[in-house]
Amino acid sequence: MENSAKMFWTGLSPDEAREALVNKDKSMKDKRMTLKEAVSRFVKNGDNVGIGGFVNVRQPVAICHEMIRQGFKDLTLSFQSAGMAPELLAGAMIANPDKFSIKRVELAYWGHEAFGLSPAWRYLAERGLIEFEDWSNYNMSARFKAGAMGLPFIPTRGPLGGDIKNTSRTKIMDCPFTGRPIALLPASNPNVALIHVQAADMYGNCIIRGTDATCAEIAMASAHTIVTCEQLVSHDLLTSNPKDIMIPFPAVDAVIQVPYGAYPGACRRHYWFNGDHVRQLLGCIAPMCKGGAPDALKAYYDENIYGVESFEDYIAKIGVKQLLADKAAEAVHCERLV
Repeated sequence: MENSAKMFWTGLSPDEAREALVNKDKSMKDKRMTLKEAVSRFVKNGDNVGIGGFVNVRQPVAICHEMIRQGFKDLTLSFQSAGMAPELLAGAMIANPDKFSIKRVELAYWGHEAFGLSPAWRYLAERGLIEFEDWSNYNMSARFKAGAMGLPFIPTRGPLGGDIKNTSRTKIMDCPFTGRPIALLPASNPNVALIHVQAADMYGNCIIRGTDATCAEIAMASAHTIVTCEQLVSHDLLTSNPKDIMIPFPAVDAVIQVPYGAYPGACRRHYWFNGDHVRQLLGCIAPMCKGGAPDALKAYYDENIYGVESFEDYIAKIGVKQLLADKAAEAVHCERLV
């Protein structure tokens, strides 16, 4: 997108974010609810949606399934590096634009590493169907950090070394202390954050194992946060080692236990990627970049999302044998990390 001479906010403005934080109920209350209830309550048309996880690790896939079933329009997606979550949301727009749409993406990387770059992004970008603003991983992390700190911007040096300053809302000024150029990045304050974690308690305290992926900053920068977890555990157990808590309960508005909630992506200590299923989705979208018909993509959504009542029904379609194989593959990977 073209660099605008006027600063603008694509989620909450810093003042709106501070007001939301001041007015937010920070009491320790039971935040358990259904996925359908959480999405209906906290996601709205036109929202800036912050996506946690990193590429295809701990992507909030279950939340995205429910968003697609309910249907939302004119969303902005903000993330550092993501794969399955934006792919599913963008695929829904491609397959059924009257029911679901994205207007803008602010990102560092959208792809699937070993499985290739995002064909959905290519499809939408080449046809001019979405705006996008390109940052680096560090830049997006810094923007969420600024939002979490209640600051309107954060100074960094990163954009000075490349083209990002020319294609984003980066502002350059002379540092008042050194006299040298410094880049100012606008804070990112999404309306709602989507986060998947390994464990949480009913109040919203969260434990993340492996890459934390700026999830804490995204949660604390957002007006609302929906968390799905592999395990819902007791408060006493989760807080037995307070240093393990990555996201504190005041940042969280909804907690839903959804085993395999990042599937077919990976979740450290629980399951490895289902590469065949990832390739299946990408294989439905990629031919459309060259003018192919949307039939296979529509069939994928009809079978796996629109044709089921819940994410549990989708997981049941995968089959126990495959799920056990993916769990065993993650166990082998964990042994290599020890």
